[in-house]
Amino acid sequence: MKPAMHVVSVSGGKDSTATLLLALKCRPRSQVIPIFCDTDNEHADTYAYLDYLERALGVKIERLRADFSFEIARKRRFIAADRRTGRDKKGRRLRWSNKAKRRALAELHPTGNAFLDLCLWKGKFPSRMSQFCTQELKTEIAVAFQMRLMDAGHRVISWQGIRRDESRNRRNAKRVERIGPKLRIFRPVVDWSAADIFALAASEGIQSNPLYRQGMGRVGCMPCINVQKGELRAIAARFPEEIARIAEWERKVGACSKRGFSTFLTDGHDDPDRRKIFADLNITARVEWSKTTRGGQQRDLLEIPSAGCSSSYGLCDSPLPEEA
Repeated sequence: MKPAMHVVSVSGGKDSTATLLLALKCRPRSQVIPIFCDTDNEHADTYAYLDYLERALGVKIERLRADFSFEIARKRRFIAADRRTGRDKKGRRLRWSNKAKRRALAELHPTGNAFLDLCLWKGKFPSRMSQFCTQELKTEIAVAFQMRLMDAGHRVISWQGIRRDESRNRRNAKRVERIGPKLRIFRPVVDWSAADIFALAASEGIQSNPLYRQGMGRVGCMPCINVQKGELRAIAARFPEEIARIAEWERKVGACSKRGFSTFLTDGHDDPDRRKIFADLNITARVEWSKTTRGGQQRDLLEIPSAGCSSSYGLCDSPLPEEA
């Protein structure tokens, strides 16, 4: 019988790093496979941190990435041939207009960036109510990798760095789940605190992702579509190039949308004037909003520093361990 394989999902964040450390301590290294599902919406520091983990821990992290070339080609054919009549439930025309077709077909080509290609295919960005990015860019890619191992005769234990106190959605997360005859999910840090997580890394001499010392509460995606107000402000202050990238993505994805625009961040804006919606919700406008106090009316007089430590986890007073 072939040995069980322990597949550890690594994101570059604190929880998945701790999970990988536990897996390497508890299981033979030959049976531990770290994987990173690359969204292509990550900061350069996160990619560098993955390289650091490989060196420090003596492991190889499998880099996985989705490809939407087929879906984009199929959508191009659909748009070009669209001859539908009638309207949807909101009274909008079903058929793409000739003007919208020309606009979309000029931009609708694979870019090689998984996150952007996914949004070009969908004609919109993910949202809190339709968070398809996690499913398409992470879950399905990880499951496909694990399925290949099972097809080869291995049992698979999927190690996930999920903690109950991260969010309300995870408050009932189980430590162990049986998914099928050959697949189990194991969440070893499910009842840990953030302090426990950082303490484990420090005890093993492993540095944390440097983004945590630069005002980031989370490091998976830069930015995430669920980014908080303060974190968006910190990103704009420290990494303005990321905001410029998102602005260009809004232009490209908007061109591939039937309505002619799409915003990276949404909040249920229901104004009938789509130009008003885009003016209020585009990434540049959201950054300006992030600089205001609660209520979004008055400018906050406190400035985010462009350098120095601003960790929300109290890491600024903690010395960095020596790199292994």
